[in-house]
This record gives sequence, structure tokens and C-alpha cells, in this order.
Amino acid sequence: MSAHIAVDVGGTRLRAACYREDSLEPVRIEKTKTQGGDQPALEKLSSLIRDIWPEDEDVEAIGIATPGPTNPFEGVVYTAPNIEGWKDLHITSWFEEHFGVPVLVGNDANLAALGEWQYGAGKGHHHLLYMTVSTGIGTGIIANDQLLLGVRGLAAELGHVTVDPNGPVCGCGQRGHLEALASGPSIAHWVEQEIARGGSSSLPAGRTLTAKEIATAAHAGDELSKQALERAGMYIGMALVDFVHTFNPSILIIGGGVSQSGGLLMDPIRACLKDKVISPHYLDDLTLTHPAFGDDAGLIGALALARSHHKD
Repeated sequence: MSAHIAVDVGGTRLRAACYREDSLEPVRIEKTKTQGGDQPALEKLSSLIRDIWPEDEDVEAIGIATPGPTNPFEGVVYTAPNIEGWKDLHITSWFEEHFGVPVLVGNDANLAALGEWQYGAGKGHHHLLYMTVSTGIGTGIIANDQLLLGVRGLAAELGHVTVDPNGPVCGCGQRGHLEALASGPSIAHWVEQEIARGGSSSLPAGRTLTAKEIATAAHAGDELSKQALERAGMYIGMALVDFVHTFNPSILIIGGGVSQSGGLLMDPIRACLKDKVISPHYLDDLTLTHPAFGDDAGLIGALALARSHHKD
């Protein structure tokens, strides 16, 4: 029996799982916090992989999903948000030296798209767009049964398209990006500003809020919170119209914690798609749905990447 190991690297959590061939249920999975403790993140990851390494099976390959700009062809993580020392990190060669098996790496949103296309909500589709709306906004594209990567693997950073040139500054330093207007922290920051300006809300003034708190307040009838989610949905919808025009997918998969806000976010997205496409034929048989794997999409994508090794 052969096995594959999938690793999902996050700014707050590291996960590693071992899978037998043709199974999506891990034989073993381990996780730990990215930050804190005596070990750097690389050493922590190495320990997790050793913990789940199978005794009686051959590991064919390791797949790693990483946050931030990553070159999958050279196996280099250019930068990883919130992980100290991860700059121009040659991650594949480091792990290959330690474990003696092929290691493949990719951006987490790209791999989430790959996992959903291979095994999840996008199975059977040939043209797919995946978007996660969470702390940031990440995207991945499947075009004609191929993951769209670009020359250095940096394609499909659609959370960093400009939707309002005069909008707030994004975490990347540029102004008016989709992520700066519709990510979880951006939604929360907008509500905080509106309350500070005297806006009426059941939420407290002078405190840092979360998108989850805002969704809860919105569902309880708080008008400002409703407005915040509808505003974010409008910006996401406007961006998705552009992406539909560019890529003409047959399925849009919207994941991430903010996407669980329900109709308050999704209805404006649907309205934008209906009202602003240049031809209704862009919407013919277009599916708008949530990911099958939820928070595990990156891990399943890393598994799909690892399994692709012996198919090449």
C-alpha cells in the first residue's frame, strides 16, 4: 500500500495528515499552533510529519499548501503572512532532504481550488473559480481542466484586484483592493468606523469587532451589521462579474468563514451577477455554491497535489 501526506500551513495553525491511496479520510491527522513555543514553524511541521508517517506503507509524495505568494515550479515560498523567517524559503528542497520523498508545494487558495475540482463541489466541471472570504480573500482558477498558475505560479490573486481606487488601504499596502473592502477584518473595521461616527448599532463602540459578531448581530436584526454584509456582498459580486467575464466558468465556489453569513452576503452577490453581466449567457448553467470541504479545502488540495506527482 502507498500513502500520501498532505500539509496545510496557516498563520495560526499547522496541520499534517496521512492518506491511503484512493481515500479522502486521513489515517492520522495532527495539528499544532504556528506561533509560540521553542521550535520555528519549519521544525514544528517536520515533527508533525514524523508523527503521522506510516510504519507499514511507502509514502509516495508530500503536498504542502502555503499562504502567500509561492512558486510551485521552484518550490519557493516568497513570503508567508505571519510566519517569521518565511521569505524566499526553498521549502521543497528542505523537506526532500529531511524525508527523502518528492515534495510539491502550492498556494493554499490555488490548492483549495484544485481539491474542490478533483474531489469536491467542482467535480465534473472543466472551468471553475474558487474564492475564500476570510481574514483575506484568496482565489484559485481551473481553466480547461488545468490549474491556472502563470509563469511563476503567482496567477489568480483576485483578492487584490482594485474595486475602488479611492477605497481603504489593503493589507498588501495598495489601495481599494477587494480584500480591503470585503474580507472579514475589513467588514468589521467598516462597522467600527460607522459606530465611531455615531451610527446606531447593538454592537459596542470603542472595541475591536469580528466579522462573526457582525453576522450574528445582523441575523438578530442589527441594521448596521446587515448593511455591512450587504456592502461586502456587493463588492464581491462586482468583482465576480469581472471574473465571470474574464474566465467564463461553469461554477463559482465561495468559501471561508465570512461566506457562512448566509443570504445577507450571498443575495447581493447573486443580484450583481444577474444585473451586471454583459450577456445573460454568462449565467447559463452557472452554479454558485459553497465548498464541499470547508475548512479542509487546503488540506484536500495538498493531497490532490501530492497524488498528482506519480501521474505526471
